[in-house]
Amino acid sequence: MEPTPVAEAARRLGLTLQEMETVKEGSGFHALAEFAPDVLAVVAYGEILPKTVLDLPAVAPVNVHFSLLPELRGAAPVQRAILDGLGVTGVTTIEMDEGMDTGPVLLQAQEPIEPTDNAETLGARLAALGGALLVETLDGLEAGTLEGRPQDGEGATYALKLRPADRLIDWSQPSQVIVRQVRALAPEPGAATSFRGKALKVLSARRIQVPVPTDGDHATEPGRVARHEEGLGVWSGDALVILDEVQPEGRRRMGGADFVRGYRPQDGESLG
Repeated sequence: MEPTPVAEAARRLGLTLQEMETVKEGSGFHALAEFAPDVLAVVAYGEILPKTVLDLPAVAPVNVHFSLLPELRGAAPVQRAILDGLGVTGVTTIEMDEGMDTGPVLLQAQEPIEPTDNAETLGARLAALGGALLVETLDGLEAGTLEGRPQDGEGATYALKLRPADRLIDWSQPSQVIVRQVRALAPEPGAATSFRGKALKVLSARRIQVPVPTDGDHATEPGRVARHEEGLGVWSGDALVILDEVQPEGRRRMGGADFVRGYRPQDGESLG
């Protein structure tokens, strides 16, 4: 079996790699304590660590969070930044406390959100930015030149964990809301709708300047298919949304135009 990228990086750096169910107690906690760390660095970790763990490092427990705290505290900051229509996000290093991303801010760096970004592309840039910011943070802690500043709790917003219901596309929503939902959930788990009774993932979509007709035609109700020269179109609450990439249930990913050729959806058929 080929080593994972993390395992290979650890090997090159001469680091011991251990996978533990939790470090809050038991063997995971004892293994961490035996290392007697100077700094504890945490990235995208799914547990709030107790004081017993936070007290282990001699210098500081540091968390790398993918937002400009106190904005978007919580589990899904990359996805929520896109869902909320933000133009800028970033990375923050904090000295961890027992709250959820509430510790004093050490360093921050901004990153613009491009109109074509999805969670994968934005997350990759934030990961690279976060790696550099963590190194800068560790250097500053070693030199004694970094001092944390308290967060403004009143300005905090939250990036709650995505639920299955967050995947479901409501075609009556404005087109820009639907497109942001598709971007935020791509490539996994993917925004979800259905076609002819089977699940359909929507992985890439865009709005085009075709307003919804107001003549009362049922074929232009939200969720109705409208074949278009640019591919698979679906009416939303305010405009036409072109589905550029989809994945039918049990099938591979495909372009919207390929879906039209293969499934031959008719104008007025419903999605969702």
